[in-house]
Amino acid sequence: MRRKDREITDAKRIESFIAKEQILRIAFYDAGDIYIVPINYGYSFDEHYTFYFHGAKAGRKYELAKNAPTVGFEIDGDYTLQGGEIACDYSAAFQSVVGTGTLSLVEDTKEKIKGLNAIMKQTTSKEQWDYSEEMLEAVAVFRLDVDKMSCKAK
Repeated sequence: MRRKDREITDAKRIESFIAKEQILRIAFYDAGDIYIVPINYGYSFDEHYTFYFHGAKAGRKYELAKNAPTVGFEIDGDYTLQGGEIACDYSAAFQSVVGTGTLSLVEDTKEKIKGLNAIMKQTTSKEQWDYSEEMLEAVAVFRLDVDKMSCKAK
């Protein structure tokens, strides 16, 4: 990170930020193309971060998760425009998390439920949900294991 004065290393502050945001962007490398997808997410933390998201069992995101699982990701928030007298004086306050990790598709039913519950907790604050077997079979749950991550704020 170039601006070490903006780096956040406090684990509680980082988790507090991740816990309140709603959108994570995944960046895939697709044979010379970059493909970025905004997704709703949930997460768990047990010595390292694991993010979960869901989608269809078809399409570009699904195929890339299987065939090109090394990804970048980003979460941003707390944005406030800081005005100025001239154009170049304008700036913004913000916080962001940026990192890389490895995607996998969750096949184990217990972990699939864990991932879906994490997503729903992030969205609704309710931690436990019921899922029919048909729904669990129909949905793809993606797991992103974080390899590297940094956080900064201005």
